[in-house]
Amino acid sequence: MPGPVLARRGFLAATGALLLSACGTGGGGSGGGGQATAGSSAPATAGGAWTFTDDRGKKIELAATPTRVVAQVGAAAALWDFGVRPIAVFGPHKLEDGAKDPQAGSVDISQVTGLGNAWDEFNVEQYIGLRPELLVTGMYDKDTLWYVPERSKDAIEQVAPTAGIMLTGRGATAIIGRYEELAASLKAGMAGVAEAKARMAAAGKELARFKDLKVLVISAGPDGMWVANPPHHPDLTYAAELGLNVVTPDKVDEAGFFQSLSWENADAYAADVILHDTRTQALKPEEMLKKPAFAGLPAVKAGQLYAWRAEAPFSYQSYAAVLEEMVANLAKASKLP
Repeated sequence: MPGPVLARRGFLAATGALLLSACGTGGGGSGGGGQATAGSSAPATAGGAWTFTDDRGKKIELAATPTRVVAQVGAAAALWDFGVRPIAVFGPHKLEDGAKDPQAGSVDISQVTGLGNAWDEFNVEQYIGLRPELLVTGMYDKDTLWYVPERSKDAIEQVAPTAGIMLTGRGATAIIGRYEELAASLKAGMAGVAEAKARMAAAGKELARFKDLKVLVISAGPDGMWVANPPHHPDLTYAAELGLNVVTPDKVDEAGFFQSLSWENADAYAADVILHDTRTQALKPEEMLKKPAFAGLPAVKAGQLYAWRAEAPFSYQSYAAVLEEMVANLAKASKLP
């Protein structure tokens, strides 16, 4: 994963002074400044000790349940659906026109502080001023916190404990379960969770109806497309476990997530259905259709090109909606000659 490594000594000295100042003044953040998380808006002072062991094997121990939670936008979206209300987020949460990025899920971005909206953006001074009690984010590598810049990692970890949830090597249900466990420990309300869990299970069972369809999952860029490798994508791992026939590329890139193909080689894998990445950085269908080799694919010509929600929040509500959409789309598709 990207992330430059820079010298930190001078930076740490500066942020140490900021930390002392912020703790004394109780400074806040801009961009909404939503307060409450799992409990109240005030720092936790009662309720007994709190512990949580993250997916690094790191045991976090605090005198009381943290209520001032800051989270990477994907983690924030997952926690939000369980009833946790982070006070700030970092990572892609706002589009260029000011609208909410789909990765933010149900998060009300008008009620949280934004600490950074792109890779390598994290306003440490603003973070310190928020007096956070816990930072939560996902991990694609066991010891690397997603969207926490390498150059400021040490300073960030001095401010408050950090918790990492592993996002690879397991299916979606296992990751959702970890966020559920964390949310429960934070005394989240869990409103609507049981109903959403039942919806997700029902939609998941429906996917088995389409096991005869061969499904290719891609992301697209100006110079080529990337074929997703299911074992490295929790949603695709889960779909495959449910019986969906998802194409596995023969040769993947070094990181293991995709196989890169030029547009001229878009026909490398036969498929009845193509699911395309809907994230803001990926090409839209109308842009992909300008690539002759892609436009000529049987699935594309048949109109069997549908959405892939590549970074859907790991909650039952989110996955219920994703699976229901997938079922509805696949119900329109047919096996191609």
